[in-house]
Amino acid sequence: MSEKARLLYASTNGDRWFLVRSEAGRALIRHCANQPSGGKVEELDVGEFLIRGPRGPEHQELLRLIGTLAENR
Repeated sequence: MSEKARLLYASTNGDRWFLVRSEAGRALIRHCANQPSGGKVEELDVGEFLIRGPRGPEHQELLRLIGTLAENR
């Protein structure tokens, strides 16, 4: 499987969020929970991720990244 992933946010407790482009070209958010929480990996569509609560620093980082796209035009 070939995909591109970019670290979006890493929390102090070890959780990590990645912006992922799948082989099919879909933009996804991959959440990798820390080991004490079970290490579960979950993938969500970007839109679903943004409407889910609570809004944390991982949401703010994705919005900041999206904002940079407009700045570069």
